Amino acid sequence: MQVYRLGMPAVLAILLFSRSLLTPGSAHADWSASDLSGKRVHLRDYRGRVVVLNFWATWCGPCNAEMPLLVDAEKEYGSRGVAFIGASLDDSKTKRNVPEFISKYRVGFPVWLGATGDDLARLGMGEAVPATAFLDRDGRVIARVSGQIRRPELRERIEWLLGERVSAPPAPFVSHMEQEK
Repeated sequence: MQVYRLGMPAVLAILLFSRSLLTPGSAHADWSASDLSGKRVHLRDYRGRVVVLNFWATWCGPCNAEMPLLVDAEKEYGSRGVAFIGASLDDSKTKRNVPEFISKYRVGFPVWLGATGDDLARLGMGEAVPATAFLDRDGRVIARVSGQIRRPELRERIEWLLGERVSAPPAPFVSHMEQEK
């Protein structure tokens, strides 16, 4: 599996923010970006809902492969109150490709622009995209998956967050970052 790593600035950001990284369930996650119309949007506005926050970029092969899974999951779980948010790491050179990407995959959930490697670091997401965070109704990061998520991992985390939570929680962090050969 191919994983796209962020550059040295992102790695340094992870080290600099390592003391402030959110451990699952430890604190309320907050983050803001811009929606497609340029309006400032905030993660805290989704408190009260389970949130699947997916970081991706148009130039990322695994992100392209993963997006249909997220679109299908939103169709299944959106009616159950789960909010899906796509956070694009496209920069000024590639963000013009975002509308085509959204259209190609028929993304119906909110897409936010302006995500950075620093944002991944603050949420304890690692250094690669795609990366997905699962937030509970209180806005706490409960689980994270670094690299391309698998359908069973996605379903397990969402079902646990929607359920009674009497069973053991899913693994708080899963990494699919494999060394490129």
